[in-house]
Amino acid sequence: MRKTGKLDYIELAAVGGTLDHVKSFYSAAFGWTFTDYGPDYSAFAEGLDGGFQAEMPAKPLPILYSEALEETAAAVEEAGGTIVKPIFSFPGGRRFHFVDPAGNELAVWGE
Repeated sequence: MRKTGKLDYIELAAVGGTLDHVKSFYSAAFGWTFTDYGPDYSAFAEGLDGGFQAEMPAKPLPILYSEALEETAAAVEEAGGTIVKPIFSFPGGRRFHFVDPAGNELAVWGE
C-alpha cells in the first residue's frame, strides 16, 4: 500500500553504457526483467520498483509517494527543502523534485 512520504521508486542512470547494455547486465547477473517506455527508459519491479534512464545524472534518484502532491511540496519548502523542478506531469502521474538541506536530490510523485 502506498503511503505519503514512503520510498516508492528509484531511478538509476544508464550512463557509461547503453540502456540495452545495462539491462543485459542486470538480467544476466540477477535475473531482472524490464518494461521499456521508449528508447531512453526501462522500468523494473525487483523488490523496490524503479527504472533506468539513459539521460540523467549518474546518481540514484529516490522517489517518495504522496497522496496530496501540492501539500507535500509546501511541507518540503516549509521544512527547509528547495524545489528544483516544480510539479510536472509524466506518463503515470505527476511529480516534483527537491533538494534536502544536505544537498540530496529526491522526487515526490502522486497519481
